[in-house]
Amino acid sequence: MNESLHLVCPHCAAINRLPADRLRQSPKCGQCHRAMFTGHPLELNSGNFEKNLIRNDIPLLVDFWADWCGPCKMMAPAFVQAAQLLEPLVRLGKLDTEKEPDISGRYGIRSIPTLVLFRNGRELARQSGAMPAQDIVRWAKNYA
Repeated sequence: MNESLHLVCPHCAAINRLPADRLRQSPKCGQCHRAMFTGHPLELNSGNFEKNLIRNDIPLLVDFWADWCGPCKMMAPAFVQAAQLLEPLVRLGKLDTEKEPDISGRYGIRSIPTLVLFRNGRELARQSGAMPAQDIVRWAKNYA
């Protein structure tokens, strides 16, 4: 019997149930019919963070960043490239610590960029500092 996974749509936030063996078959949302994986990190905020953290059955890799941070800006293209390489096995998201200080404070983010890998709402691993795409992918696969 094939395991089913719950995935939050990055467009409409509907929760979709998908057989695990269909994860790599470019699934579409049952509600809005758009792609469940876009090859780009999801912009996370107070309106969608908790749902993506708790309701996705795949790991969530969050880049805690800020617009004024030079290393964050340098790492941004690498994080997009990592999304293209890690999806659909990992959902990637970016959370602006300046716009969402409550969330970044809850997770004790002291320096940026900081990557935090979550699964089922629990932190699995954390890494601070800018990294190239191949290191992000290697690090995430090591803990996911």
